[in-house]
Amino acid sequence: MTVAVKLTRQALFTSVVAAALASVPSTVGAQAFTLPQGVGALTVAWQYIDNTGHRNSNGDLVKVGQSVSTGVLFEMDYGVTDRLSGTIGVPYIFAKYTGGVPPPIIPYLPVDTCHCWHSTFQDISLTARYRLGDDPWAVTPLVRYVQPTHDYNYRGEAVVGRDLRELQFGVNAGVRLVGLLPGASLQAGYVYSFVQKILNVPNDRSNVSLSIGYAATRRLYFHADGYWQKTHGGLRIGSGTGDPFFPPGEVNTPELLHEHDRILKDNYRHAGGGLSYSLGAFDVFASISKYVSGTDTHNGQAYTAGMTWYFNLSR
Repeated sequence: MTVAVKLTRQALFTSVVAAALASVPSTVGAQAFTLPQGVGALTVAWQYIDNTGHRNSNGDLVKVGQSVSTGVLFEMDYGVTDRLSGTIGVPYIFAKYTGGVPPPIIPYLPVDTCHCWHSTFQDISLTARYRLGDDPWAVTPLVRYVQPTHDYNYRGEAVVGRDLRELQFGVNAGVRLVGLLPGASLQAGYVYSFVQKILNVPNDRSNVSLSIGYAATRRLYFHADGYWQKTHGGLRIGSGTGDPFFPPGEVNTPELLHEHDRILKDNYRHAGGGLSYSLGAFDVFASISKYVSGTDTHNGQAYTAGMTWYFNLSR
């Protein structure tokens, strides 16, 4: 096995829950190291998300609007060259409302009142990454396009996503701490997303990830992760204390209320960790991510598990 493949396996799952509490994430899109030329990686990942309520505009927890969702991500990564990789992924999501009657200002829609599962494909993503640097460090710019597979329902809690197009630009950096702590590595990433505008409300966002990993053996890898999201624009719904204002806050017209599920000012911090284990041509992995703080966002935790199969298409 080449050094590049070993580095890829060691770094592959440090950001596996970068989109936790939102949707099934990309498993390789947040990696600084790329696959060697001709090598492919097929990933099937399962995620379960437990949304235990909402954080209002001052960060207080409101135990309403609870829901659960689960889904499977299918993703293919391919080394076009030793530095350039291309990735395509699509998740299939199931969602169910588990809460009671919401506050009067929030519509209680049929998708939620039935307390039943709803499922469909969500958004297809296409990613290109180009790695600068070699072992023990790498800096990898990326560009990603996200397109809904179809016009699915986005209103309510038991929905699979926001049904919005996105164009993302970012960079990931990774380094193995060879001289300080053999087996340890650091990775960090930043992505800016240009999001389709709704009712002329800006709703772009920045996402930052940080991961510290350690290869306990040649096969076993542990990591601890942190994630931060800031929405550039979006609307605040307020809070029951009047800080910064009482509900419905900036969601103050019927048109804005109709679209509020996908134009809120969703800011959060999440933390988590996980492990991966190499089984030759296969890797298996598991991780958890939990809400730490935020405003106008969901509260809860996400659990992820899956498997990646590596194969050489150049043979």
